[in-house]
Amino acid sequence: MSAPPTGRPETAAAVPLTPRWWFRPVPLARIAVFRVIAYLFVPVDVFLTTAWVKAHADVPTAFYQPLAIGRLLHLPTPTHTVVLVVQWALVVAAVAAATGRAPRLLGWAVFLLYAEWMVIAMSYGKVDHDRIAYLVALAVLPTIGRARWRDRRSSEAAGFATAAVLVTVMLTYFLAAWAKMRFGGWDWATGATLTRAVVRRGTELSLWTLDVAWLLPAAQWVMLVFEFASPLILLVRSDRARVWLVAFLLGFHVMVYAGVGIIFLPHCIAILSVLPWERLRRPRADAAPPAETAVDRAAPAPAAAPYRDGDPPG
Repeated sequence: MSAPPTGRPETAAAVPLTPRWWFRPVPLARIAVFRVIAYLFVPVDVFLTTAWVKAHADVPTAFYQPLAIGRLLHLPTPTHTVVLVVQWALVVAAVAAATGRAPRLLGWAVFLLYAEWMVIAMSYGKVDHDRIAYLVALAVLPTIGRARWRDRRSSEAAGFATAAVLVTVMLTYFLAAWAKMRFGGWDWATGATLTRAVVRRGTELSLWTLDVAWLLPAAQWVMLVFEFASPLILLVRSDRARVWLVAFLLGFHVMVYAGVGIIFLPHCIAILSVLPWERLRRPRADAAPPAETAVDRAAPAPAAAPYRDGDPPG
């Protein structure tokens, strides 16, 4: 499979979920920026958004009911020492990984430690569904290898990584709708689901909706349709469309947070992988054209092959 022109791989036509779509090359500079965002979110998550996980260090071990993966891998019971070791090892590894050094070694360390942190978090009776896409992002980042902010190459490994995250983001919405129908049935859409949420967790920005009888039930139907239609996001190809998609999804989550104080922050971080971050490093207008541009003008040289693991960094 030949590589699309360097710098615009996202415009190559491909049917969603076909091999060509999964491995459509993506600029390594995009990965370099997103990797920093993803890894620096770890200390934010550990110390702010999931600071309550540390409290499990002081919970009697009898209350620990490990998730299936914890039982399968015989992960250690989260004693006081285990929780603190995982917490600080995770933060140190994530900060180090954000520098871009040893991307495979440090990347795998962050993924494994964060997975254990989530097992510790979710093995006491509550399992959140807003972290799967972020966990997948941490799992695929180490498979790409080195990537620099000014790297102008494209990589099929990077394409697979971003495709995997996008599919997981989509499935988070779609399976949420499926769960609503599985456990709540049509009563979820026709009942007082959002009304109850606003009564329990409403803010000054949402309490007024309780006085509009039709609004919250209508919002339930809109939410359900949006989640069931989420596979359509796989059809988005152009950079501009992806920016609008990210703005829409983040706007939806900001609206939910403003209304009932619930924010899927790790999921929002995963959504950022869709953005064309490589455009932050545009060449200056007065800069001399790169050598390969002059060569391309002189003769139609073959397109540069997508970067694969093991190639020397450019």
